[in-house]
Amino acid sequence: MIIVLDGFGVGQMPDVPQVRPQDIGSDTWGHILDALPEIKLPVLEQLGLMNITGRESENMKISPSAIYGKGTLTHHGADTFFGHQEIVGTKYRTPFSEPFKNKIDTVRSVLQEKGYRVREYAGEKEKILIVNDAVTVADNIECDPGQAFNVTGALDFISFEEELKIGRLVRSVSLVPRVITFGGRNTSLEKILSALEEHDNGYIGINAPESGVYDNDYHCVHMGYGVNPDVQAPSIIGRAGLPSILLGKAADVIQNPFGHSFSIVETEAVLDKMIEVIQTYPEGFICCNVQETDLSGHQESVEKYARILRLADRKIGEIIRLMDHGDILVVMADHGNDPTIGHPHHTREYVPLMIHCAGFHPGCIGIRKTLSDVGATATDYFKLSPTENGTSFLQQLQKF
Repeated sequence: MIIVLDGFGVGQMPDVPQVRPQDIGSDTWGHILDALPEIKLPVLEQLGLMNITGRESENMKISPSAIYGKGTLTHHGADTFFGHQEIVGTKYRTPFSEPFKNKIDTVRSVLQEKGYRVREYAGEKEKILIVNDAVTVADNIECDPGQAFNVTGALDFISFEEELKIGRLVRSVSLVPRVITFGGRNTSLEKILSALEEHDNGYIGINAPESGVYDNDYHCVHMGYGVNPDVQAPSIIGRAGLPSILLGKAADVIQNPFGHSFSIVETEAVLDKMIEVIQTYPEGFICCNVQETDLSGHQESVEKYARILRLADRKIGEIIRLMDHGDILVVMADHGNDPTIGHPHHTREYVPLMIHCAGFHPGCIGIRKTLSDVGATATDYFKLSPTENGTSFLQQLQKF
């Protein structure tokens, strides 16, 4: 079982001054702790959160019973999509980056050829596309610039199936790593456009949390470029006939052709679904993403981030109490999202690796060279073929 606390970094990567100077000094957990020194997360404390950071507070101490380490990002930048591809075992390839304005004419033409009504909507400097008066096509302004195009829909005015057709057409003529197609109900084109933002270097897009699409009946599919699911842990495990379950944003960004995927945003709901899955399946693979930590980072809100962490901490405790002897749980992240760094984007940080397994002795698995070590450990656990990338730490755990 893997729980990804999205955006929960534990300190900047060594290459930040060279590749992401805007992230210098980033430390998501450390700065939350600085701002709220009274915070208490008893389950994450027991799992070794303070061991990883090497510091203590009045309410949180180093745990003598923890199995812990840190994970290194080998993907470029600090990206949820590539972070999750890396976790489940994909070897990173350098992506092609560009702003949507480079593709706006091509995208408009392919959509019009298929009979869609397409018009431009102008910001101060750049333009986006509006399709069938219900969908916008623009840059993703939450992830690193040039990494994704967003297809954002008001699902009271268009079905998600029809929006997906639009997204696939955008994907067919785009070379950026991701085309993200998503939408929700109880929003409108007018509300979506009210969340329009323009950023430096010609990027323009919709602030997704402000658009209202996450709030009711949220649907989302991430369409990746050059990702082979056959070499990833969910496919390897699912193909072997074992249950493979993806929950939360993991269901949006990881392909799972042999398993079941449930897209859920709200923290308590996604972790309750994980509890339901554990109680339903006596064995199998589960990867659950807690997205609201990341959304709190985007909103630059320490208080909201801490509230989500407290909720997740309590639910993870419930999950641990359901575990059988031999079950393994890894609590980790995919990148950082420091709410205090001064910008609303992901931050390039090490991620925590906190491991629980009854019967294993405490110990440190060190700084892992890639997040893929988690996916490699999952397939090793089931004695299946290895993932494309990563080195299993299962034997190291067994030696503790």
